[in-house]
Amino acid sequence: MKKISNLLLISAFIFFFSASFVLAQEGTTTTKEQRQGPRQEVRDLKNKIMQERDAARAEIQKLRDEAKQKMTDLKTKIKTEKDTVKAKADELRIAGREQALERFTSAVERINGLKDKVNTLINKLEAKGIDTTNAKTSVATAETKLTEAGAKITEASTLLSGSITQLSAENKTKLKTLAQETQTLIKDAHQSLKDAVQSLKETLATQKAEKENATNPVENTNTGASQ
Repeated sequence: MKKISNLLLISAFIFFFSASFVLAQEGTTTTKEQRQGPRQEVRDLKNKIMQERDAARAEIQKLRDEAKQKMTDLKTKIKTEKDTVKAKADELRIAGREQALERFTSAVERINGLKDKVNTLINKLEAKGIDTTNAKTSVATAETKLTEAGAKITEASTLLSGSITQLSAENKTKLKTLAQETQTLIKDAHQSLKDAVQSLKETLATQKAEKENATNPVENTNTGASQ
């Protein structure tokens, strides 16, 4: 888990640094040659973000696969239990754990699906020359939250797949905390995507108003004067 946390921290640091760097460049008059260097640095930073994010996701997937295999091994072990009553209790316990994990995993997948739709919309609008900077920032925040949620789910999977027996009081408390943190991260990711969509709507509305003003400057001026 420490390796995942380090990767997430690096990704977050690079993201916020790159965002600040881009903002620092706005509103500054420079030559083409002067702009070329900073743009390359921004591209390099974005590539670095993607590499760190991919590394974190790969590590999460690896641990998740390991936990899934452990859960499968536990179910196989239950089949060798001669005490039918105990075996049934163990089966129900493991099934409950799998269902709990599935609920969180499904929630993350749904938000990921929404994120992909927002990204598709961003790409379409960007191709038309519409500024999507704020929306991209919100999506990047959502991605970070989803990655963190994935790490929490993986940690919970590892905890639940450790043994067939009931969890200790300490592990139950830890699991409850992980569940609450995961739920919060999923909600935050969803809100960030909603912010991205709202940003796009506001940008489109602003550009539409500017276009109308440019098309009918006299009419708009007279309207303003009459008011």
